[in-house]
Amino acid sequence: MPTQELTIEDLRRILREAAGEVESVDLDGDILDSTFEELGYDSLALLETGSRIEREYGIALEETSVADVETPGALLEVVNKQLATEHAA
Repeated sequence: MPTQELTIEDLRRILREAAGEVESVDLDGDILDSTFEELGYDSLALLETGSRIEREYGIALEETSVADVETPGALLEVVNKQLATEHAA
């Protein structure tokens, strides 16, 4: 059964798997409100991250919802809202 919630720890792991990690950025720190640009991730990295989340969590995210988020906190909110909606059905 798919996981019910994407956590910040899960997102850190997926970001590292999808696009690696910038040496000067500490993903283990407080990154919720940092922009993906500040963390060294571009739009292609976010699309790959979104694809991995979809596969791992068994959901379909709108491409624009992933492309429009600017922070890990906002991405968590979008994904977890989608998870709640799909698992409530």
